[in-house]
Amino acid sequence: MTTNDSGAVAGLLLAAGGGRRLGGRPKALLPHHGRPLVEHAAQTLRTGGCGPLYVVLGAAADDVRERSVLDGCVLVDNPGWPDGMGSSLRAGLTALGATDAAAALVLLVDQPGIGAAAVARVRGAFRSPASLAAAAYDGERGHPVLFGRDHWAAIAASASGDRGARAYLKEHAAAVELVECADVAEAYDIDTEADLRHLR
Repeated sequence: MTTNDSGAVAGLLLAAGGGRRLGGRPKALLPHHGRPLVEHAAQTLRTGGCGPLYVVLGAAADDVRERSVLDGCVLVDNPGWPDGMGSSLRAGLTALGATDAAAALVLLVDQPGIGAAAVARVRGAFRSPASLAAAAYDGERGHPVLFGRDHWAAIAASASGDRGARAYLKEHAAAVELVECADVAEAYDIDTEADLRHLR
């Protein structure tokens, strides 16, 4: 299926994690303001100006579908989710390859401190299918990240384990436009029981 999204910045939400350090609770379904975390993250991408929206599911994918309202999102199953975030990034970029999107803005489901303002800023760094950009927090690269279409194949080929695109971004550091977001976002992860204090 090819869509008429030439020049669009697609939103790619990685939401497949099983929450191993959270007693096996899938991160996508953690409650936040009364709704699953995956809904908040998808809305963050939408409000930040991304579209189409692709959501990669893994752990408890059927439950996520049943318990979440993800209207307008393309849901991508990643059966290899236990192998780490790299497999989800590959699955998402492969799925986006069937669209005409010129770039993908990647957000992680377990970073609710990153809102639409940060997404919009990083999206604003899009210039062409050769673009590479990332949010920065006091000068340190973080999420979300933007990959122009020209980079997708190489990123997918290099993504492995939980590193995702880290190696690729390090190798191409000179080409990555850093977009400071510390004044509008907090880049904490929901990884452990202690981190659940960030959820409401």
